[in-house]
Amino acid sequence: MTTLSTLNKFKKDGTKFTCLTCYDSMFARMMEKAQIDTILIGDSLGMVVQGHNSTLPVTVADMVYHTANIARSNEHALILADLPFMSYVTLPDAIANSRQLMQAGAHVIKIEGGSELCELVTTLAQAGTPTCVHLGLTPQSVNVFGGYKIQGRGDEAANKLLEDAKAVVKAGAALLVLECVPAELAKAVTQAVTVPVIGIGAGADTDGQVLVMHDMLGMVHGRVPRFVHDFLTDERNTEHSVEGAFALYKQSVREGSFPNSQHEFS
Repeated sequence: MTTLSTLNKFKKDGTKFTCLTCYDSMFARMMEKAQIDTILIGDSLGMVVQGHNSTLPVTVADMVYHTANIARSNEHALILADLPFMSYVTLPDAIANSRQLMQAGAHVIKIEGGSELCELVTTLAQAGTPTCVHLGLTPQSVNVFGGYKIQGRGDEAANKLLEDAKAVVKAGAALLVLECVPAELAKAVTQAVTVPVIGIGAGADTDGQVLVMHDMLGMVHGRVPRFVHDFLTDERNTEHSVEGAFALYKQSVREGSFPNSQHEFS
């Protein structure tokens, strides 16, 4: 079973690890066969499962339901689960909603934001609930950003992101996710903090990589994000199967062939 201790050892040893989003039992079993290290029950389900145009309509009840689906079928991966939009604005709400996700089977709670989360991170850590803090392009803040845009460009923005990362780790965050930030900034953050850092559109130098499962299977509606690779139709997937795609993703991240320069931002 993959644990936070496993991921910390991976970081120390320089072993790259994998994460994929997952929302149901069958895919969880396929990921287990491929030995995917971590599973994220992401609020991305609002877009890829429910058909919304953002993650904002997703509820705590939705996240609890899908987390329980995964937990019943998983014996290998560390399970991360998102607290959805506006479900952790107040400390009492955050505690109550985190409790629901952990009781449904999550091992780590993922939240979006920066240093303003420090009190929450510390409170949850003291209560035995590890957190993963998502920095950079945080989809729950899409209306603040004015769209899905690269974050951390320019000295001021880069310094702010780096200081936020250090602050939440000092407060007790167990993991970080960096989304759509320049590769050099992601490398600097990864080197500056003691906890494992998972990247998506953040270059090859983070400790782990995450993709939305539907994206890496080529099930993309509209524009394909730059950081996505279709592992299902990749010629190296000789099985031409979903399980083969998961295994190829695992292999590619481990050996360092994914992501490469074409998947990153500067």
